[in-house]
Amino acid sequence: MLLTKARRIKLERFPGNPIIQPKPEHGWESKAVFNPAALYEDGKVHLVYRAMSEDNTSVLGYACSKDGFIFEERLDKPIYVPREDFEKKRVPNGNSGCEDPRLTRLNNDLYMCYTAFDGKSEPRVALTSIAVSDFLAKHWNWASPVLISPPSAADKDAALFPKKIKGKYAILHRLDTSIWLDLVDSLSFEEGRWIKGNIIMRSHQEQPLAEKIGIAAPPIETKYGWLLLYHVVSKKGSHRYYYVSAALLDVDDPTHVIARRETPLFEPEVPYEKEGQVAEVVFPCGAVVINDRLFVYYGGADKVIGVATIKLSELLKSLLL
Repeated sequence: MLLTKARRIKLERFPGNPIIQPKPEHGWESKAVFNPAALYEDGKVHLVYRAMSEDNTSVLGYACSKDGFIFEERLDKPIYVPREDFEKKRVPNGNSGCEDPRLTRLNNDLYMCYTAFDGKSEPRVALTSIAVSDFLAKHWNWASPVLISPPSAADKDAALFPKKIKGKYAILHRLDTSIWLDLVDSLSFEEGRWIKGNIIMRSHQEQPLAEKIGIAAPPIETKYGWLLLYHVVSKKGSHRYYYVSAALLDVDDPTHVIARRETPLFEPEVPYEKEGQVAEVVFPCGAVVINDRLFVYYGGADKVIGVATIKLSELLKSLLL
């Protein structure tokens, strides 16, 4: 049974936000940095963030932090760039490239889902991977990316679960306006074999003005179920805005939504979230847990990166009570 909860707790912004901003001296990240994937490994928070140049090409950059707030290390060059025709620019100065990454560790490998876009075809989900040891050593030996969503529809906001479900790999993605879940036997996608699955959350279940929903960070396993942060595109007056909410999925059958918040967990409120490339946007692609504190990393107005936190136990309590 789906339970919606209205307990009004919120993510708390870090006062030092934005934690990462564009660097004019680096052409590849001179226009915007946003929508970061996050990984907690080897005692550090690692971000893989979307960066945009003045010609609107998206590549991925890297930064890391010891405490999750101050990012002492940030590389001067991108760690991932468009390599295949399906993500290389086809329209001069149009948006293209590798967008909105999400990282999942499975055994000794990191899998990254991202949106591949050439500026002309429909945006699609691409999948690549790298050995954890290579990632930590900064040896960027990424596997060749493969498209895993069909060519006929816009598909975004995808991530793998960090463990198999019923012996299969589980993949969340956003097709049309809803969140879908697919279970697949293998992550070797041959031509013509695409993800689809079944809808587990619909936009109209959120609120009457919601236009679409998609996952934020990859799901996080807790003793109560899978915690899923997700974004909602809705309307406030005459304009659209993005906010963040949360749901709890059954640990053995994540098609079953145990609980879902009725109220936003996080909304655009401060200038760097309300003004930028796209106004009124908070858009997380990564979250990590450190000592019962959930760190949520997000893009603000498609321009900068911020972090907000909450006690994981409090968030789970708000979903269950």
